[in-house]
Amino acid sequence: MDQLKTDLKRLLVEHLNLQHINPADIADDQPIFGEGLGLDSIDALEIIVMLQQHYGVRLTKAENGPQVLHSVNTMADYITANRK
Repeated sequence: MDQLKTDLKRLLVEHLNLQHINPADIADDQPIFGEGLGLDSIDALEIIVMLQQHYGVRLTKAENGPQVLHSVNTMADYITANRK
């Protein structure tokens, strides 16, 4: 699980071009949107595509998005539970 979280942080920085952020500086429970990393709805779409491409998981219900994409912890939990 720790490796998955490390990989997620690296992918977030790479895919969203967060050059001002070091993946190691992202806390596992830090909110990704709003006061956390400050990401927006466009970034959410990119993260959904990233999760599908790299981990084969789909976010099938839009209403689950805020829960799943809340933090690195919640994304890792979703990947672990839904990976094919």
